[in-house]
This record gives sequence, structure tokens and C-alpha cells, in this order.
Amino acid sequence: MDPFLIATILIVIAALFSCLNIKLLKLPNTIGLVIITIIASLCAIVISFFDDTFLQAVKQFISHIDFTHILLDIMLSFLLFTGSFHTNLKQLKVQRLAIIIFATLGTLVSTFLVGGFTYLILPIIGLPIDFIYCLLFGALISPTDPIAVLGILKQAGIPKRLENIIVGESLFNDGVGVVIFLTVFKIAESKKSNLELFNVFHLFGQEVLGGIIFGILLGWLTARLLRIIDDYSVQIIITLATIMGGTILAQHFHFSAPLSMVAIGLIVGNNPTKNDSKSKMTALYINKFWELVDILLNAILFVMIGLELLILIYNEDYLIASLLVLPLVLFSRYLSLFLPIFILRKRLKFVPKMEIIMTWGGLRGGISIALALSLTSDMHRELFLVITYMIVIFSIIIQGLSIEPLVKNLDLKIKK
Repeated sequence: MDPFLIATILIVIAALFSCLNIKLLKLPNTIGLVIITIIASLCAIVISFFDDTFLQAVKQFISHIDFTHILLDIMLSFLLFTGSFHTNLKQLKVQRLAIIIFATLGTLVSTFLVGGFTYLILPIIGLPIDFIYCLLFGALISPTDPIAVLGILKQAGIPKRLENIIVGESLFNDGVGVVIFLTVFKIAESKKSNLELFNVFHLFGQEVLGGIIFGILLGWLTARLLRIIDDYSVQIIITLATIMGGTILAQHFHFSAPLSMVAIGLIVGNNPTKNDSKSKMTALYINKFWELVDILLNAILFVMIGLELLILIYNEDYLIASLLVLPLVLFSRYLSLFLPIFILRKRLKFVPKMEIIMTWGGLRGGISIALALSLTSDMHRELFLVITYMIVIFSIIIQGLSIEPLVKNLDLKIKK
């Protein structure tokens, strides 16, 4: 199917469902789009009991969408750039130690906890899975999704310094999570019980450190160009070229493109010339442009997430497994945060109930689904895809809608 036709259909659906959300549900657009798309998908399933023509047509359309490629190789770079572009770098620097620890150690610990719990719980319902595949699932579900976090969490009224940590963690831990996923994937694919320690450090250094350094250099060069050109149309072209060209180069040299885009966005978005009087109008146009890109891509992404419901293989054991694994994923998130929070509580200017808020505010999204879709059948792709999808939907809808009431009920006696 023609890519332009696919994009057109997705945008039309996103526009229609966004209107329905504004008029009827009045929810944050990301949550509303998922709910309406799921309702529409369920309606298509019900109609199929009488005539499955429409359902088969929709499934055929979805089959032409390479979710993993579109999200990880194309959309993610733009979404991470826009997210970091509108993030205050000075506020992130204050909590940089916490963000680094949560994004690296926290993600790694959560990966092993989720993998271990899944390995122990699935045999109870007759689904014995090798530990390496459970660990692979732990790697894809542990990173919090920056797209979901940025789209939902900022409206929840969370204390500012805690919001900075959660947003900062989500911006960086997806890159770390992808590296962990790729490492475990190679072990699982090669049927080996371990991977040489040197190769692990080499992969981590090349992907993570290489991605950050590459992003800093490219971000600095882009910021320099923007300082000498006070024309918003040319500046927008420069930023587009940076994102698209930077993504291609990062992928070519096996750097983490997501981490590169985060670094570029933070540097370009915090360009000091944005506050100059003669550049204010230019900066305003650029901000509005990237806000529009962010809104459009988020709308398309969350429509795609809702449509994935139609291609899942429904199995009673898979649904039971999802119900069993879901609380274990949340519990693993809580445990992976508790020790770092305890150690860093003075440096973090401890926020009461911080581990609870970060656990419930650690939303999962499209990145986890994209990674699950990249699994092979030997890695129990269909099982883990169903579990991942159920966790993502729970995260976006239930956690996304309840995080604000949770914060209010905790009645945090601190400045926002």
C-alpha cells in the first residue's frame, strides 16, 4: 500500500477521533484517542459477527503498517527532539545524578526483576518460558515511555522537581532500555547463556555514550547556526535537517539515535538567543512549529496503538498471563526505584511518597509495543505482544487518568 495513502488515512482518523474526544470525552488527547480507537476497534469486531468485510479491510490496512520501523526509525527521533526541545535544561541539571541512576541502574534492575517474576509466574498457568525470553520481555517493558510521559504527566500537578526527574528519566531510559533489549536479544538469538562482558560494555559505550556525545556535538553545531540566522523558515529547515540527517548518521555509526535526539533537543531548545528581543518572534514561530509536529505525531501514534488491538491473537491463557504479570511489572518498578531513592533522598530533597508517584507515573507506551513486535516467533512473540499491549493500555488509560487524583490524595505538603 502506498505510504502516502497510509499516512493520509491515519491523519484523517486522528483528526476525526480528536474532534470526538474534544466534544464528548474531553480527556487529554493522547488518552482520548486511545480510548476512542479501541472502542472503534471493538465495534468492528462486533460487526464482524454479522459481516466481516469491514474488519478484514481494516486488518489488511494495519498489516501494511510497519509499526516498529515507523516508530523506532522515523517518528521517535522527532518526538524525542520535540520533548527535549521544550524541556528546561537548567532544571534537569539540578537532578542530573538522580536522572542518570534511574535511567541506567533503575532500568537494568527492573529488567531482571520483571524477567525473574515472569519466569516464575508463567509456569503456574501452563506457559513455561525460558528465562532468557522472560528477560527479553523485562527489557522491553521496563523503560518508561517519554512520549506517554510528556503527553500525560505534565498535566497531573506533580511537584516540579519530581516532574523534572520523571520526565528526564523517561527521555533517557528508552535509549538505555533499547541497548539492554538489543544485548539480551543477541544472547537469545545466538542461543547462548551469556555474552562476553567486553561485548556488552562495547555495545553500551558505542550506543549510549556514543549517542550522547554525537548528539551534543551536532546540537552545538546546530545551535551555532541558529544564532547567526534570524529567519524562522531557515531555522526550521536547519532543525529538520539536523533531526533527519542526525538520525541517519547515528544509525549508520551504531549510535543511539534516541539519545542523540534528546541531547540535540536540550541544547537547541535551551539556546540563549531565544530570549533576545530580536529573536523572540523567530523563536515563537519555531516553538509553534514543533508543538504542531509533536501534536500531530502523537495523535498518529496513539491511533496506531489503539488499532493494534485488531491484530492481537486472542488466547485465554495469554489474557490470564497479562493479568498476572501486570502487577508484577508495577511491583518491579517500585523495587527498582526504592533503593536509589533511599540512597539519594538528601540530594533529591526528598519528596514524600516519591517512589509511589514515580511507580504510578512511569507510563509505558508505543516503544514497548514496537520492541515486542520485533520479537521472533521462537521468542514467544504473540504471548509477549499481548501482555505488553495490555500493560500499555492499562498504563495510558488507568494510570494516565488516575495519576492526578493520586497526587491530590497523597496531599503533598511541598511547593509545586
